[in-house]
Amino acid sequence: MNHIDYKDFLNVDIRVGTIIDVQSFNEARNPSFKVWVDFGDTIGIKKTSAQITTHYTFDDLIGMQILGVVNFPPKQIANFMSEFLILGVSDNHNNIILMTPTKTSPNGARLH
Repeated sequence: MNHIDYKDFLNVDIRVGTIIDVQSFNEARNPSFKVWVDFGDTIGIKKTSAQITTHYTFDDLIGMQILGVVNFPPKQIANFMSEFLILGVSDNHNNIILMTPTKTSPNGARLH
């Protein structure tokens, strides 16, 4: 395992946001959704693509709070520009389970 300094961790800006819109992403290579998240007044609304179709439906996702890395540069995925990285862990079949706060948090709150 490679160790990092605490200052390296502080460079990763992980924030809480609320999913406000979800659409199918038919152009993606693997089954995916386009996801828009409100990260509060300072950061605003950002969009990403996510391969989370196994465990989640549109109805599951709307209003869900998630954690995301908001300071990566934008990345082109098919015909869609992803603006942040939504965080999750793999289940036993490598399907993604989203990281969510256990209590409601203000949009834009930073992970410490």
